[in-house]
Amino acid sequence: MKPQKVFDYGINIIPHSSGIGFIYGEEVFGPEPENRRLDDIRSSLLDPLCEGPEVVYSIAMDVGKKKDRELLESLHLLFGVVTYAPGMLGKEPVRSQGHMHKVSSYSGWSTPEIYEIWAGKAIIYMQERAEDNPGRCFAVFAEAGDVVVVPPYWVHATISADLEIPLTFGALCDRDYGFVYDGVRRHNGIAWFPVYNEKNELTWKANPAYEPSELICKRPADYSALGIEKSKPIYRTFEENPETFLYVALPQLKEDMWKNFIP
Repeated sequence: MKPQKVFDYGINIIPHSSGIGFIYGEEVFGPEPENRRLDDIRSSLLDPLCEGPEVVYSIAMDVGKKKDRELLESLHLLFGVVTYAPGMLGKEPVRSQGHMHKVSSYSGWSTPEIYEIWAGKAIIYMQERAEDNPGRCFAVFAEAGDVVVVPPYWVHATISADLEIPLTFGALCDRDYGFVYDGVRRHNGIAWFPVYNEKNELTWKANPAYEPSELICKRPADYSALGIEKSKPIYRTFEENPETFLYVALPQLKEDMWKNFIP
């Protein structure tokens, strides 16, 4: 197995050696993880009848350091952590099915999300809309230590881009989070399916349920205007200046930035 890039993500949460679930340090709080099974996401895959790991990924929402719990709640912020199973879903990499965020009762907006890759490699796929015309579509390639921001109202899915090292990532979102799957499921998935060819090279297949669109493949943008410092863990940024991420729960604070946003 190739060596794994090491990233200090600033909080003592370790994926369980079984590949499912997490081990929390003594200073960390976190719930019993929830598992997403292959049968839960089949309808959004290129091949709904494909074979793959029974548990596709394990997710724990509302984690953090015990000393920060009340502060996170008062700022309406929520950290989560996700770890993916190794393997493939037919010809696709292990991935989530794709969703939008519900409109939060706290802000009146569908809220953004900040992804931070902890291990493995990821593609954060996103499209502007869940309608027949998906708008701009991006595949943002990220590795350990990289951060990717998904703007409000966009459809997004997280894809494991390494066949050897399982993907683990942290995410920061609004405490009143919720997932809306209707538009994605109505189109039998996202607008572009990630597919491995015979040479194990990742390619993209357009979903014919949408109008034709262009897929832009890129690396993460510079998010310094959103308070994100390259190679600095977002949890550490939160500890040093908790108000940095107020816009996650109140996206209207950065309303101008979301217009024509390029991730």
